[in-house]
Amino acid sequence: MNSLVTFLPFIVLIGAMFLMTRSAKKKQQQAAQMRDKMTPGTGVRTIGGMYATVKEVGDDTVTLEVAPGVHAIYAKNAIGAVLEDDEYNRIVHGTTADADGDTPVVPDDASSLTEAGQDQGEAPKLDLGKKDEPKDSDPKTDGDK
Repeated sequence: MNSLVTFLPFIVLIGAMFLMTRSAKKKQQQAAQMRDKMTPGTGVRTIGGMYATVKEVGDDTVTLEVAPGVHAIYAKNAIGAVLEDDEYNRIVHGTTADADGDTPVVPDDASSLTEAGQDQGEAPKLDLGKKDEPKDSDPKTDGDK
């Protein structure tokens, strides 16, 4: 009985380690399955947070189009998520589905971002906390007077 009490913490520790490694393996398998779903034209997010379109899939690498005409080669492990077309278009292109859910609605300008009483042709003035000095006191000419 005394020896069982002595080994109980070790048994619990080994059991916890087993459960943690099992869940880590399961996450790795899910990530590998997700990366296997990549095909040319699929939208992805890298582990660094960059959104791109898959152009070519190799054994260990993937070629991504990060901007129109700009291709970069990444390791497959650098892909954090393979996105659905709707989600990728919503994030990258700013499209949202209309009430039917069929047609994407793309805002054609930023008019919805302007304040109600503001003139459309004039940009808002930002207050950066910097105070303008009076123009009549020039430090270069003050000593000459």
